Amino acid sequence: MMSDDASHGRLLSRRDAVRLLGGGVAWLIAGGLLPRRSVAGGPRPNCVFRPEQTEGPYFVDERLHRSDIRSDPTTGEVKAGVPFALTVALSRVDQGRCYALPGAQVDIWHCDALGIYSDVKDPSFNTIGNKFLRGYQITNAEGEARFLTIYPGWYYGRTVHIHIKVRTAPGAKGTFEFVSQMYFEDALSDRLHALPPYATKGRRTARNHDDRIFRRGGEQLMLAPTETADGQAAVFAVGLQLPSS
Repeated sequence: MMSDDASHGRLLSRRDAVRLLGGGVAWLIAGGLLPRRSVAGGPRPNCVFRPEQTEGPYFVDERLHRSDIRSDPTTGEVKAGVPFALTVALSRVDQGRCYALPGAQVDIWHCDALGIYSDVKDPSFNTIGNKFLRGYQITNAEGEARFLTIYPGWYYGRTVHIHIKVRTAPGAKGTFEFVSQMYFEDALSDRLHALPPYATKGRRTARNHDDRIFRRGGEQLMLAPTETADGQAAVFAVGLQLPSS
């Protein structure tokens, strides 16, 4: 399996956040909490700042505009696994206040229940031409992008994670990007990975504290899923300091 390393971006410290927000918005590290919606386009009361992390070797710009990313559009096959509903809630900081960020492109991608990514060639697999577990959404007026996927599996050297790339004004000259990863509590991964089809891969080789990428801010990138009738659901809130136009 290729290395998913090489640091990207920087960790936004508490001091940085207070400086950017002018002290007017509370600092939160609260994965899974959806920022309260603004009223009539007004400011939200808080932003959740997150560290950037490496994009890794498996990003492919498939341009698949879809909410349900479980299927492979080339074959129609739907990947097996525990259904996972993910909402990404984006906010922008403007003059010390937090507003919903509509019109941003949010891509997510991750491995399947057996640790395999689509549309890449790796020493342990070749899935060129397949496009499962990849897709993007454009954030709505409330800054939200919603996805339906499966709970990720694992592969050697990495803990369980989902990749995310946010692009504002995609394709424009002044596009702003935020790239990071989302993580889960080890206890939840242990419980779900004991189920089929995950269990056929055996015990995973790396937990959160073993993963060198997770150790660079992963505690601030945690998801807090809740159980639903069908599987799991979580919200990932991100506050962005966009460059001045």
